[in-house]
Amino acid sequence: MKNDTKPLLYDQIMADPMNAGYTDRGWQPVYSASPHSRIVIVGQAPGRVAQETGKPWNDISGQNLRRWLDVTEEQFYNPELFALIPMDFYYPGKGKHGDLPPRREFAEKWHSRLLDRMTEVKLIILVGAYAQKFYLAGQAKRDLTETVASYSEYLPKYFPLVHPSPLNFRWRKRNPWFASEVIPALQRVVQEVLAD
Repeated sequence: MKNDTKPLLYDQIMADPMNAGYTDRGWQPVYSASPHSRIVIVGQAPGRVAQETGKPWNDISGQNLRRWLDVTEEQFYNPELFALIPMDFYYPGKGKHGDLPPRREFAEKWHSRLLDRMTEVKLIILVGAYAQKFYLAGQAKRDLTETVASYSEYLPKYFPLVHPSPLNFRWRKRNPWFASEVIPALQRVVQEVLAD
């Protein structure tokens, strides 16, 4: 994330040979994290606009996510409150059916190093199947829908969500319980953490 204060481990991530291809293009890792972050949001990977602007969730999906969380843009981008650490910190490029998946080895190498330095985390929000499979491992259900529907089983540490992409409107239409049950619960949990 482009700002005056570099997020945790920024220089090490930039210098990592696994990211050399991105660094050579002039790309910076897109994430935000502080030792004092209270809530971690784990997404998929930056989209093209997020990569170009150096700002995570800088699109319609981010607007939807902030609405689901019931937080302001100022709160969302305050790393003392929210750490924004996708499964990969670089835009993976375009595939046949949308963006390519994040590199699994990226999260395996860097997420634990970041989380070990974030001593005040109270909640990790897992956005989408990649984050849920990685963090919940054998505890995830058969598919994303069942995992999200079972959100209360993963509290107080984790809260699984569907991706807020506008392309998921059909999923949300087929699953009205998400808006009526999950979103209000998410907002309560987030407000409790931020008020603690």
